[in-house]
Amino acid sequence: MNLDTLYSELTLKTNAKLALVVLDGLGDIATRGQRYLTPLEAAATPNLDALAKDSAQGRMVPVAPGITPGSGPGHLGLFGYDPLEFQVGRGVIEALGLGLELKSGDVAARANFCTLDAKGIVVDRRAGRIDTAVCERLCQMLSQKIKKIGDAEVLIKAGKGHRFVVIFRGKGLEGPLSDSDPHREWLPVPKVAPLNPKSAKAKKAAALVNAFYKAALPVIANQKPANGFLLRGIAHQPVIASFQERYGLRPGCLAVYPMYKGLAQLVGMTKLEGPQTITEQFERYLAEYSNYDFFFIHYKYTDMQGEDGNFDAKRKAIEEFDVALPVLLRKKPDVLAITGDHSTPCAIKGHSWHAQPVLLNSSFSGSDKLERFTETGANSGSLGLFEAKYLLRLMQANAQMFDKFGA
Repeated sequence: MNLDTLYSELTLKTNAKLALVVLDGLGDIATRGQRYLTPLEAAATPNLDALAKDSAQGRMVPVAPGITPGSGPGHLGLFGYDPLEFQVGRGVIEALGLGLELKSGDVAARANFCTLDAKGIVVDRRAGRIDTAVCERLCQMLSQKIKKIGDAEVLIKAGKGHRFVVIFRGKGLEGPLSDSDPHREWLPVPKVAPLNPKSAKAKKAAALVNAFYKAALPVIANQKPANGFLLRGIAHQPVIASFQERYGLRPGCLAVYPMYKGLAQLVGMTKLEGPQTITEQFERYLAEYSNYDFFFIHYKYTDMQGEDGNFDAKRKAIEEFDVALPVLLRKKPDVLAITGDHSTPCAIKGHSWHAQPVLLNSSFSGSDKLERFTETGANSGSLGLFEAKYLLRLMQANAQMFDKFGA
């Protein structure tokens, strides 16, 4: 029997409230340069510590051993969708998060403004993390100059900071395409190509994207520091069963950054717009408590500081989260999971394959008798090491949502 089918057959209706709180890129590694501590271990977290004493802990493999996930696979795994089965382009996720409606045949790309040298070499993939206002101005410049490429309409919308989205809308298009992002500095911007070389639609889409580059780069060539851009996750939108269909739970999303709103929307979560800080997100959770059965709450800043390799800033981001946590606990959900979508070690300055720590709290989670929530402590927790795609099922079990299997 298919395992998802079995879970569906065993599912019981309850009035339980579940919350998944994701500190993006939370996991880290202890190195000599960090005094053999991770930011989570170095942080002062009295509220997480108090919660840990009544919780179970473990570590999660986001995709498979040794595989470094992007944010899309990392979050889809947390939502219980096998990231190897459900592959979604990052452009689709970002476009949905920005409130754009994708039509059949649309190909969407997630874009970063970047800095290029005189030879077209990428010297800063994020253009110094320009302000959102600068990104909006640059996107307006591009939108005014480039409305069509060939027979395809081009839609451009700014996101936060250096990020934006480009949608190619026309007949006979599909993804996925390779990235025009070299994924590291001091390399040229590569041309995109279809990942399926036999697809005529993908070939046409790749030609359009490469033509867009030729038209768009001259428009911003004299801008500083953002005189170029990189495209990632160039794809069309797949068909995915909704979260409510899959789990029988009404889900709400509290996220600040568009990509994570897009991931939530992709699986049918309702975006609860407005909050801009983790305290505001928790306050909105309190206000919406009776309207949803499941809450996905996303906190970005641990990942950002990890990508910058800034140990102290990542530690501080964890501490700021901990200060806000009591707001959520005013109405503690029946099942609360706190984790990351992947690890972003400061030593690596990027996502990694390392398992992320997870804390699970409910009336039935039991206590692992751990004094703190840390990577080292989680290694000895009762949840053990498991694939992230099973976290939602463990949350459901802790909510007593499953009937007994067999006689």
